[in-house]
Amino acid sequence: MVVPHQRQDRVLQAFAQMLENPCMERITVTMLATQAGVSRASLYRTFPKRFQMFEALIEFIEQTLFVRINQILEKQDEGAAKIEHLILLLLGFSKKNPGMTRILISDALVGEHRNLQVRIDQLHDRIEVTLKQALRFAITEQQVSVRFDITAQANTMMCFVIGRWYQFVKSGFQRDPLADWENQRRLVLPSELFKCDG
Repeated sequence: MVVPHQRQDRVLQAFAQMLENPCMERITVTMLATQAGVSRASLYRTFPKRFQMFEALIEFIEQTLFVRINQILEKQDEGAAKIEHLILLLLGFSKKNPGMTRILISDALVGEHRNLQVRIDQLHDRIEVTLKQALRFAITEQQVSVRFDITAQANTMMCFVIGRWYQFVKSGFQRDPLADWENQRRLVLPSELFKCDG
């Protein structure tokens, strides 16, 4: 017998897998129930409303990212390392979770409940605030000048990440979000962090 939380996990895994199909149009209840191996009635009992499935996936994204983000902020000693590891985390998460990336850029939310878009916007804002926090730490370590524009730099980095997510999705998941990072890092990260690179 499948207990409720196991059924919920099964449905969400099936939903995320279906989102990984770049050619898939709107996912219907029947399609999802078939993919998850549950009945339509069982699916409706687990998630009475469609937007609740998206909410659950967004919660998974938030929890997964911020557990890792907090680990980076706590374990990395240098501000420069915190910043780079945060960006690599965001790009790496995308690479491992194509279907979730469609949610992160709202591609999968077209025509869905407005509150889902608001939730993603709030997630983007939280990530950008975290990047500002890492930049402030770099200032306290004197790796970046106190006159450095933290707000503008954090926004630039966030725009870069979202742009790579977007390219990954729109290429049918062919363009690796991490491709060319070694060449692009000097364009994305504050130039002052590279003074000691030699």
